[in-house]
Amino acid sequence: MNRLGKVGTVIIALFFIVAIFAPLIAPYSPIEQKQFTADSPLEERLKPTAGHPFGMDDLGRDVMSRVIFGARISMQVGVAVVLISAFLGTIIGAVSGYFGGWVDRLFSGFLFNVFLSFPSILLAIAMVAFLGPNIQNVILALSVIGWVGYARLMRGQVLKVREYDFVTAARALGAGNFRIIFRHVLPNAIQPLIVQASLGMAGAVLSEASLSFLGLGVQPPTPSWGVMLNDARSFLRVAPHLLIVPGLAVMLTVLAFNFVGDGLREWLDPKQKRQ
Repeated sequence: MNRLGKVGTVIIALFFIVAIFAPLIAPYSPIEQKQFTADSPLEERLKPTAGHPFGMDDLGRDVMSRVIFGARISMQVGVAVVLISAFLGTIIGAVSGYFGGWVDRLFSGFLFNVFLSFPSILLAIAMVAFLGPNIQNVILALSVIGWVGYARLMRGQVLKVREYDFVTAARALGAGNFRIIFRHVLPNAIQPLIVQASLGMAGAVLSEASLSFLGLGVQPPTPSWGVMLNDARSFLRVAPHLLIVPGLAVMLTVLAFNFVGDGLREWLDPKQKRQ
């Protein structure tokens, strides 16, 4: 893996560690509100201090603690969406590519195009608005719109791998279709899916932050980077760090997953590895 890929791996590992051990790392409760005196100026409440390095929000909650616990939401959504989308996309794409004929026309000619005809973020917004804003519905909505990319990729790989000699030999020896798919085709077609999954994590984290920013994701007082960005809009001139800190967290996470995706693509591709 190239240097940027290694840097991205380190950043992602740090975010996962922060997410897993958030209760031990965070200096304060993410929902605990500090009481202010009536004559305390707003600028004094929000600015960073020694006890609150990233400052506090307008409700007196520690920003650092909320960013740390927000990593837990982002990683949870990213992992869940990628696992569900990749599982569905792999199965549907493999079946479509291997059997071909009317099965392939049903999936790739009709079902894929139906889902791809809708703008993904608008479809997610519509689903969450209909089902109700919470983390489970966000995961469901992002999985519903995300499986198609994995399915198209897997279909293309299976169309190529099913013509290889070892697949023909397995078929001639009497192996069943599903044995061939799971024992011979999928292990030799799965490599591009690993790259797609790392890039899909970045998209899932960004989509969750977008939905939460619009009020359709994680609901207050649960800390989420998107919710923090939305809450900080009113204080951009007074306390820009309230917007900058969660914004940097989103940017670093998405950038790190993109670095890892590019590094995996180069590492798994023999042609690029030689170059």
